Amino acid sequence: MIEMMIVVFVVGYLMIAIEHVLEVNKATFALLMGGVLWTMFAFTGMVDNVDAVLVEHLGDTCEILVFLIGAMVIVELIDRYKGFNFITHVIHSHSKKKLLFLMSVITFFMSAVLDNMTTTIVMIMLMRRLLTETNDRWLFAGVIVIAANSGGAWSPIGDVTTIMLWMNDNVTSLDLIVNLFVPCLVSTIVPAYLASLMIKNNAMEAVTTTGNTEQVGGGINPQLSRLVLVVGVACLIFVPIFKTLTGMPPFVGMMISLSVMWLMTEIIVRKNHFGDDFDGRVSQAIRNIDMPTILFFLGILMAVGALQAAGILSEIAHFLDRTIHEPFIINTIIGALSSVIDNVPLVAACMDMYPILDPAQVAAAVDPAYANNFIEDGLFWHLLTFCAGVGGSMLIIGSAAGVVAMGLEKISFWWYLKRISWLALIGYICGILTIWAQHSIIGIG
Repeated sequence: MIEMMIVVFVVGYLMIAIEHVLEVNKATFALLMGGVLWTMFAFTGMVDNVDAVLVEHLGDTCEILVFLIGAMVIVELIDRYKGFNFITHVIHSHSKKKLLFLMSVITFFMSAVLDNMTTTIVMIMLMRRLLTETNDRWLFAGVIVIAANSGGAWSPIGDVTTIMLWMNDNVTSLDLIVNLFVPCLVSTIVPAYLASLMIKNNAMEAVTTTGNTEQVGGGINPQLSRLVLVVGVACLIFVPIFKTLTGMPPFVGMMISLSVMWLMTEIIVRKNHFGDDFDGRVSQAIRNIDMPTILFFLGILMAVGALQAAGILSEIAHFLDRTIHEPFIINTIIGALSSVIDNVPLVAACMDMYPILDPAQVAAAVDPAYANNFIEDGLFWHLLTFCAGVGGSMLIIGSAAGVVAMGLEKISFWWYLKRISWLALIGYICGILTIWAQHSIIGIG
């Protein structure tokens, strides 16, 4: 039965990886895989009370889902109140190269607070206002994807995989930022610089933009848009601060933040006498969140949980320890894999393969120096966060940001592979080398 569970997972994983070929949403296979694997686990007879084990894994999974739903609703509210328009109206440049660096940096920091997909959409919409040449737009879009994925890796709320590691106490907010900010910045700036060398005509085109800057639509004025933007971002930033101060799970802080946004938007609607058809309420915004993605996370995290309960992941971890026994090599491979297959199950599998060790377990280990990589905020977890997040940029289908850019700008898979993948690879390697230098020479990590 254990062998059959592995086969089911591999086949399901393959179906998820070729979602764009099958044109069937990956949540379909994730949910099926999760249900089948737990059913198969029940027939292994490995535990007496399968229900208790199942509910325990479901509880851990639902913490992540509640957090993500809250974050998605807040971002959706900011968008509905045109809060992102403020960003698009303040960026100006007379040089394409300067604009490329400016957009890279803005994307890098935006992605640390918002999700990678939303950040990519906002920045590509901005890029369309400023550039007309297809080659320039595709080049900028490729760099935006790299910056979005790199920016999400150094913040506890910047990427789904980072959120998972942070919520599970594999990493803490401050140490994550201290250890990964510079490597992630390097993995953004190096590709952006190399991409700037590929720009032939550096002069900006004269692009005519439309739109009333005094009224952004639907009766929402710019001041109101900025208010919702500032409060929304503050609510997202509040969550890691709340966890640090109280020790409560992050989803509790997200519940508080969402309730604040809900109350504020209700006051806005009533004060401004918006009609019943106004779509700026939480009750309406929640209908537009990406539920297939939420269901995908439910299915894949439960599927990985079944493998963990069956002891399969611990056996894989022991194999890697015996054969490779080097966190840099293990995580570099994981990062490369994340460009082909979804990084969420990769990270979830690693979290279940390697438990967080305490000082006593490290001291009792056969190789204490190696075991020390797996303590809270250990080198292994920081490498995993970086590699799984940044590695997805090496192929356009390797991240949500890449898939969004591909759809919005109709970027060819082969064009990206030829023009952008090598930039992402160099940035990825430079970032890993930066982590190595911090750890080996400076002593950070």
